Amino acid sequence: MTNSMANIILFNTLGREKQKFIPLKKGRVSLYTCGPTAYWYAHIGNMRSYIFEDILRRTLEYNKLKVKHVMNVTDVGHLTSDGDEGEDKMVKALRREGKPLTLSSVKQVAKFYEKAFFRDVKKLNILMPGKIIQATRCVHDMIKFIEKIEARGYTYKTSVGLTFDTSKYKHYAELGRLNLEEQREGARGKKDSERRNASDFALWITNQPKHIMQWDSPWGRGFPGWHLECAVIATCELGEKIDIHCGGVDHIQVHHTNERAEAEAVTGERWVNFWMHNEFLLLNNGKMAKSDGKIITVEALEKRGYDPLVLRYFFLTAHYRSQQDFTWAGLSAAKTTFERLKNLVLELKAKKDSNGKIDSYQKEFLENVNDDLNMPEALAVVWNVLRSELGSKQKLALLLDFDKVLGLGLKSVKKDKVPKEISVLVKKREAARAKKDWKTSDKIRAELAKKGWLIEDKATGAKVKKA
Repeated sequence: MTNSMANIILFNTLGREKQKFIPLKKGRVSLYTCGPTAYWYAHIGNMRSYIFEDILRRTLEYNKLKVKHVMNVTDVGHLTSDGDEGEDKMVKALRREGKPLTLSSVKQVAKFYEKAFFRDVKKLNILMPGKIIQATRCVHDMIKFIEKIEARGYTYKTSVGLTFDTSKYKHYAELGRLNLEEQREGARGKKDSERRNASDFALWITNQPKHIMQWDSPWGRGFPGWHLECAVIATCELGEKIDIHCGGVDHIQVHHTNERAEAEAVTGERWVNFWMHNEFLLLNNGKMAKSDGKIITVEALEKRGYDPLVLRYFFLTAHYRSQQDFTWAGLSAAKTTFERLKNLVLELKAKKDSNGKIDSYQKEFLENVNDDLNMPEALAVVWNVLRSELGSKQKLALLLDFDKVLGLGLKSVKKDKVPKEISVLVKKREAARAKKDWKTSDKIRAELAKKGWLIEDKATGAKVKKA
């Protein structure tokens, strides 16, 4: 089953409209996605971003495009405030965990949380980026990049360090649709009388001599501002013009706006063709955020008996540009539907009947995913296929083809292996039913349910499956 590239329409945050996507280089796509700050566990709100980006990449590849995907890992420079103040989040992690404030401790913590992040990525069946680059590996490239920005007249010095003058970059307000004239002094942190404009930001920070990670530079010993790493890593790895840059909507007004300013100050041209952003996952009507402690991790879902792929299915039921409410009831509904889908796939694998043509369904699925990643409509096509008069062979072929985008692991779905203790309980229940001991039978059914197994009584005998 093959797909020829159709029209791909994507919503471009720069312009706030859907636009036809045409790669800068025929058949190839450069994709940059903002990675984690490795100071704590990622929560499921973070994971909504990475699943959106995974669906985007899978859709591009489904259209026979070759994607070069680069992601950073922040292990220096991300302060607790966007206003170039507060402590480094890596140092915050050391304090939280009672570790010594040393460079070796920072490296240990960063590596620990980076590994934890990519474990969750694997559980969610997210494709690994082609290149993953830690910020600390690129500091010398960042210094060279700043030198270019400085040479082009975009900087001035303050007691904080070397600062970017946003008034010199005429497109600064575009991406975030900022009203710079109304932006109050101190809007992005404490008031700073040395800043020429409220939106100006640090490229190189030198006023924190006790900061654990420091490098020598032309502006003094210090460390890079957070925004710089993405601009430098993306440009070094993907070139001075990039097809797509992704992240959450919270990155638009500051982080991505500042990245764009830095990169275009160096290149003098449009840096990114398509900026794409996903909306928040809400918990109790508020954004899920590490800062207020209201987070749920992938591990927490597993402890409550949820396969991480249930979360992936849950995310597919809402459009990436819409806010999505997380509730346990909603996740349980997704679990029920996903289990039903897997059971139907197992049934299809066991059958050999053939009937009908698949072209119209494949065309409909492709049109939906190519319409700004409309996954709710793409899922509707999946269920329409299952309800159709197509033969089992055709249905299975379509579902496995669609799963190249959905990423639900349908090809590897297998019957649940029944543990010995569960099999023993089933046999005891069968014996009780034979004696018409309904009280014992019901008691065993309840015990099985408590252990996470459902039992169905059929003419051929009792069958169990995971709840």
